[in-house]
Amino acid sequence: MLSLATFVQEHARTTPERVALRLGERTYSYGQLDAMASAVAGYLTAQGLKPGDKVALSCPNLPFFPAVYYGVLKAGMVVVPLNVLLKPAEISYHLKDSDAKAYFVFEGTAELPMARAGAAAFAEVPSCEHLVVMTADLAAPSPIEGALTFGELLQRYAGPFEGVPREADDTAVILYTSGTTGQPKGAELTHLNMVMNAVVGARLVERPQLAQKDQVFLAVLPLFHVFGQTCAMNAMFYSGGQIVLMPRFDPEAALRLMRATGVTTFAGVPTMYWGLLNAVKAAGGDPEVSSLQICLSGGSAMPVELLRRFEETFRVPILEGYGLSETSPIACFNHADRPRKVGSIGQAVFGVELKVVDERDQELPPGEPGELVVRGHNVMKGYYGRPEATAEAMRGGWFHTGDVATRDEDGYFTIVDRLKDMIIRGGFNVYPREVEEVLMTHPEVSLAAVVGVPDEQYGEEVKAFVVLQEGSSLTPEGLRDWSKERLAAYKYPRQVEVVKSLPMNATGKILRRELRAQSAR
Repeated sequence: MLSLATFVQEHARTTPERVALRLGERTYSYGQLDAMASAVAGYLTAQGLKPGDKVALSCPNLPFFPAVYYGVLKAGMVVVPLNVLLKPAEISYHLKDSDAKAYFVFEGTAELPMARAGAAAFAEVPSCEHLVVMTADLAAPSPIEGALTFGELLQRYAGPFEGVPREADDTAVILYTSGTTGQPKGAELTHLNMVMNAVVGARLVERPQLAQKDQVFLAVLPLFHVFGQTCAMNAMFYSGGQIVLMPRFDPEAALRLMRATGVTTFAGVPTMYWGLLNAVKAAGGDPEVSSLQICLSGGSAMPVELLRRFEETFRVPILEGYGLSETSPIACFNHADRPRKVGSIGQAVFGVELKVVDERDQELPPGEPGELVVRGHNVMKGYYGRPEATAEAMRGGWFHTGDVATRDEDGYFTIVDRLKDMIIRGGFNVYPREVEEVLMTHPEVSLAAVVGVPDEQYGEEVKAFVVLQEGSSLTPEGLRDWSKERLAAYKYPRQVEVVKSLPMNATGKILRRELRAQSAR
């Protein structure tokens, strides 16, 4: 038997008064969190749902999210977390594709009316029979006629609930890929996948001078995303630590929270570190966050220059790693107790194997770029309801990531780029990340993103979108000429566009497809 739900149940049994969650001035103990999860499990069971049934969840970083998440797991069911920015048609697709029987949705705000969008989608999916709306005020009436509120659920189904035993290979969570190619696919992650990855994640942030249970983790990464879900929520609840919830990332507010709550651990995507760095610079240059001890970066490759600037300012190490929804997500990381190689994603984590292969799946020697493939306890069971896509991704028993990487003699891996993001200019391969790394070393460049755009002569041309440092007078022509001196003739960007900001998704990843679309208009 093995269940991800054990994390909260165990600490509720042994240390029920220990703080598990903090949102603003309000704290929730492990005992309180488990009680809410038990009510959710009791409700779902009373509606006739069975172990293995799917339950969808749309919620930002609020206490409702872990309460529902662990409640679903406690009932032996499968959680299907959804991106909070999805539109009604997209929500209904996910509800149908996952065979969800119930749907929990936060009421949202005037700017993001989640419950209204969720109810519209729910009405289009007859097989999804139960709708629960989570109102910010638990005593508030439902904004959706006929829908049960979370407050009502807690009142009606309060009481102990014995967790339903699950097996290691039973599905715990279905996480949908971003769908950059075709429709999103649901990666089935088992209890073994998620438990082992949480344990690995907890070990990554261990510090000799800090007990695991005393860690305070600032959760700015969306919990519906695999990075935040595993590295923040599950890893901390395995350790018995505390999570400080932040529903929406704002760098100035994040710094205030770090100071006020004694945050020891932070994880983010590179654009979040960029935001924090700029916020400190605007405030005078001193972050004043003495409690912070370790940071993790993932989601996309961090420019070396950004990492250097952040560590120099905050005087805290950033450990960069790598993973995907399909790998739960952690596959590779720089480890705190081993030599770190800046710019690399480190070495394979415990129990996981990685290698770099060519188009015939033959392993390549050190230094040769090829596709990164993964095997181990972290790899998904498969794509839900898609045996062909699963077979294609899992060729030869290895998960094919679609990322181009290299391996050095010491077993450290470096991501070169996404296969689909690679630019082919006149027959030469250009990796956007390499160009971005060079552009980021210019003292007047704050952030950069590089894409390929159609070109009659070369097939594709290299185009750079850059955000400049405040007060910069750098021109596109000036940056182009500067990069020409530092990059091979086929690599430097012939086109440079200065922008005020770059498009990003809910997790802070730069959306290259939108930049390509913008160039096509």
